[in-house]
Amino acid sequence: MKDITSKQRMKRFLAFLLVALAAAMFGFLGEGRRPAAAFAQATPTPNSPQDFDQAAAILKLRAEIKGREREPASSVFRNIQTPGLKDRPAAQLLAIMEMGSARSLGVNCTHCHIPEKWEAEDKPQKQIAREMSAMVTTINGGLLSKIKNLKGTPPTINCTTCHRGETKPALNLSAQRP
Repeated sequence: MKDITSKQRMKRFLAFLLVALAAAMFGFLGEGRRPAAAFAQATPTPNSPQDFDQAAAILKLRAEIKGREREPASSVFRNIQTPGLKDRPAAQLLAIMEMGSARSLGVNCTHCHIPEKWEAEDKPQKQIAREMSAMVTTINGGLLSKIKNLKGTPPTINCTTCHRGETKPALNLSAQRP
């Protein structure tokens, strides 16, 4: 029997991990065994622009944190649990939520939050976002660097890589262009 090198083991592990993530996230396990997190993500919160004014809400939050914009987000806002966001400046957290999370999924703040009760844990999408953030950190923090010949400075994924402005990650390519 041929010995497997550590590089081959890593490739097999990465392939297994990606297949497992896809199965868990996109429901390839069958409807009866579909993880709750994948179901909750595939059932987006209705967004009604006339009911919620995201720009006004963000302006209000910016006014509320005035003078504290550079303090760590976890000392300015309640219930910041995502490790990569706790120590970010509070103003940067708002920008990440608005320009990163919301735009990447094509949603507004109400997808994960209850306006004026931002710290509430009522919506499963908030925990899903935390877990997806941890997945992105794992991929960017170690897995991408192990892919031979992958170029970039440094190679990076983010929410947009899969979501492309939709709550449910893209599973199919659009029709080919001529």
